[in-house]
Amino acid sequence: MQNNIDDLRYPIGKFQAPAEYNKNVLENLIREIEEAPENLKKAVEGLSQEQLDTPYRPGGWTIRQVVHHIPDSHINAYVRVKLTLTEDCPLIKTYEEQLWAELSDTNESEIEDSINLLKYLHKRWVILLKSLTTDQLNMQYKHPQWGKVDLKWLVAQYAWHGKHHIAHITSLRERMNW
Repeated sequence: MQNNIDDLRYPIGKFQAPAEYNKNVLENLIREIEEAPENLKKAVEGLSQEQLDTPYRPGGWTIRQVVHHIPDSHINAYVRVKLTLTEDCPLIKTYEEQLWAELSDTNESEIEDSINLLKYLHKRWVILLKSLTTDQLNMQYKHPQWGKVDLKWLVAQYAWHGKHHIAHITSLRERMNW
């Protein structure tokens, strides 16, 4: 059982970019993005409304908030990819994810809505990612906090991001014997 707060916050560990981005690494990362919607659907299968409103850790988001956060975040990532492909090193905008998690669409929408949104978003996103050349994967955008970021790094980060939040759900289910 995990009881260290960092273990609860980062059940699969903190993000670490791959040492190299070869064809196999990128194919695996894109496959992980492709599989995220189905993995999320399985992670929440059979949970009650009360269980969905349970925080995954003390002071953390509820499972419901986590489910709605994933497509919110991945929509932003998808837009960043498209901006990067169509503009010269665009300055992207960040968003207040904690505040987004408190909006009415998070609290009042069914989780199936966000699972379906993620499914169809990832369907298009994966088509785009699979089409990228090495030169395109090296294209960059400017992040206000992180500086210049290339698309291959974004692919790795969001492959991790989906697994990270799905693990919040599955590790809570494990701890609670759900």
